[in-house]
Amino acid sequence: MASSFLVVGATGNTGRSVVETLSNLIKSSKTFSDYRILAITRSANSSSAKALAKFPHVEIIEYTWVEITAEWLREHNVARAFIASHNEPNQFAEESTFHLAARDAGVKYVVRISTTAANVKPDCPAYYPRTHWAIEAMLDSPAYGNMHWTSLQPNVFTTFWLMPAAELIKAVRNGGKQHTLRTMASADGPVGVIDPHDVGVFAAHLLLQEDTSAHNKRRYVLNGPEDITGDEVVAMVEKHIGAKVEDVKFKDLSFVEDMVAASNQAKNVIGSIKRAPQSAWNGEAKAETTSKEVLEIAAPKRTPADVMAMLLQ
Repeated sequence: MASSFLVVGATGNTGRSVVETLSNLIKSSKTFSDYRILAITRSANSSSAKALAKFPHVEIIEYTWVEITAEWLREHNVARAFIASHNEPNQFAEESTFHLAARDAGVKYVVRISTTAANVKPDCPAYYPRTHWAIEAMLDSPAYGNMHWTSLQPNVFTTFWLMPAAELIKAVRNGGKQHTLRTMASADGPVGVIDPHDVGVFAAHLLLQEDTSAHNKRRYVLNGPEDITGDEVVAMVEKHIGAKVEDVKFKDLSFVEDMVAASNQAKNVIGSIKRAPQSAWNGEAKAETTSKEVLEIAAPKRTPADVMAMLLQ
């Protein structure tokens, strides 16, 4: 059986471009040209999964990734893997189980998705960056010395940052009245938001490195090609609707209250998400913080204007 790249979360924000980029690039690789790309998804019948199935070398597998074992990985001859986990409170238990299985199965290299670099620390006030810190600390330990790994620390996704603005533009274009523009951005704080597609492209390039030792135990910071402030988001909306934005609320995190209400987890834990954007508001997540290796291997290309155009299609 041919060796495999495993992509966990293949139809998610970053996974899709990992699969697409791997498929497009391995055909010209002497080392990986016969590798399979195993795309894990919760539903093989989804439109995203069906679209990915058309790419060369791609095999769609409907499977719950948290149930992956070392035996499963050996059975599918997985040599290298990408994982974009959820960020629920049980993330550490489930993602660490995956990494342990990967190590025990002899997987050579794992690329994982973390979160905003400025937040990945043991005392971050938001809960989920502490989880990413703990997973990275675990992988740093001697117990995982035989498995190479890289943790990608992308900034907040452009799609998430701009979606409320896109919804307001669409509403006005469809003849509706303006509603309050709610944005997580601060008025004047520049943030290097990044498109998830660009994150996946970089991850795929790492998976295709002949020698992964230079990237082993590394954390790479990923931002978009340019910063954007809340005021610039407002200006973008005004350009598209041809009128002044009547009401705007910066640093809006009202969506977190909806998350707390819908969750059966501790309210204090879920509610801590409100504190995650503070590092960005403080100017700690600008485009200039992108790791040089990212710029050298596969520099992010999609600007906020590019993403807005896609959201409005």
